[in-house]
This record gives sequence, C-alpha cells and structure tokens, in this order.
Amino acid sequence: MHNHDVPGPVRAIPALDRLDRRITAAMARFGVPLLRIALGTVFLWFGALKLIPGLSPAEGLAARTIEVLSLGIVPPAVSVPLLAIWECLIGIGLLTRIAIRATLLLLFVQMLGTLTPLLIFPAETFLQFPYAPTLEGQYIIKNAVLIAGAMVVGATVRGGGLVPEPSPDLPDARDGAASDTR
Repeated sequence: MHNHDVPGPVRAIPALDRLDRRITAAMARFGVPLLRIALGTVFLWFGALKLIPGLSPAEGLAARTIEVLSLGIVPPAVSVPLLAIWECLIGIGLLTRIAIRATLLLLFVQMLGTLTPLLIFPAETFLQFPYAPTLEGQYIIKNAVLIAGAMVVGATVRGGGLVPEPSPDLPDARDGAASDTR
C-alpha cells in the first residue's frame, strides 16, 4: 500500500491536501541544499573559532584527543590549528559544493576523531557512563546528527534528490523500511 493510497484527515480535505503537497514539495526542493548550507556553516564557524586560541570550548578536549590518537607525536600547538583548517575546508567545501566528495570524506574522517573522546575520556564526557553525558559528551553525541546530515547530502552528489511523493508506477521506497516511519 502506498502513502498516497491511505485515507487520512489531510487527504480527506482537498484544501489541506493541496497545502500539504505544496509544503512537502518545498521541503523536498529546499531541504538538501539548506542541510548542506547548515552543515557548511557549522563546520566553518566551529573551525574558525579554533583558529583563535581560547575561543573554542572544544579546543582543549580536541587537543588532548589528537595528542592521544597520535601517541603524543602531534602537540596541541600543531593539532588545534590543523583541525581548525580541516574544519574550515569542510565548511567551505559544503558551502561552495567544490570537491564535494573530497569534502564529505574529510568530514567523515573528522567525525571519527570527534567521537573518540567518548571512549578515551569517559570521565570527561559522561557523568555516568554510558547514559548521562556531560556537556562535552552532549556536544560530541550531537555529531550523530551531523553524520546523518552529511549522509543525506552525500546521497545526492550524483544528481539525485528528495521526492515529495512516490511514483504510482514504482513501489514506495518506505515499504522496505517500515520501522523508520515511527
């Protein structure tokens, strides 16, 4: 059964159905570009903060994480500016769509590093491991949303996009993912 075959309060009232279709079409048209711009803004902004010593609240934890991951080879004086430039490049790439595949690769690699403090610094990232994160832990965990957003943007690099309604000739893509409709 397709979504457009299911009767409901919106479909029962023609004016609401038309409004719903317009809103859904607008979200499909503008959602991915806005997501890409939002991601790019976050990365550029947070990266730029790290270029000014003491301005980023994540600076200390990021420096300690890179120091541990590099086995002490990369000192904070090098790692923080390097991370800042890396994040700025991600932001610029997302905002301009220049080298978007390479940009997304940089993003996913950076996210792997960003998640590691949850494991290597649990005393700093959790009040009670693993269910009560500190503010730093919450800051890191929200990166799951950035990763998911980057996956959506990445799914469109070959020219695809969101479709507001399934084609009547094709099976509803959600038929195979019913658990995602909660």
